[in-house]
Amino acid sequence: MSLTLAQAQTIITTALAKSKEMGYQPMGIAVLDASGNLKAFASEDGASMFRFDIARAKAWGAVGMGVSSRTLGERAKGNPNFFVSLAATSDGKFLPQTGAVVIKDAQGQLIGAVGASGGTGDEDELICIAGIAAVGLAHG
Repeated sequence: MSLTLAQAQTIITTALAKSKEMGYQPMGIAVLDASGNLKAFASEDGASMFRFDIARAKAWGAVGMGVSSRTLGERAKGNPNFFVSLAATSDGKFLPQTGAVVIKDAQGQLIGAVGASGGTGDEDELICIAGIAAVGLAHG
């Protein structure tokens, strides 16, 4: 199974609705496929110009390493040189900060990732998880 555009758009729509419901700041949300390619992106009115790059980099790191950006941030504490090197060699597309989760199909296969930027890392992560749940997929 691969991630469809319709699923990506629903993930974004649901994540933005959850953000509004919770009263969060304007968000940017990026959904990537399993190869790290952008499937869909949305930026709310009032979101800063950095939201796209940050949301995509969180999701890109998550899909590339197969774990949430929260997990990557925790790993980076124990091996900062590796993560600095990884960020440098990826031309800035890798950001190990809380706010992105991988998307898995019913068999547990990685099919993409979604990252958000605009709130705290916990807020970003929460809305990503809500979006994934809305399409009946799993997160990690």
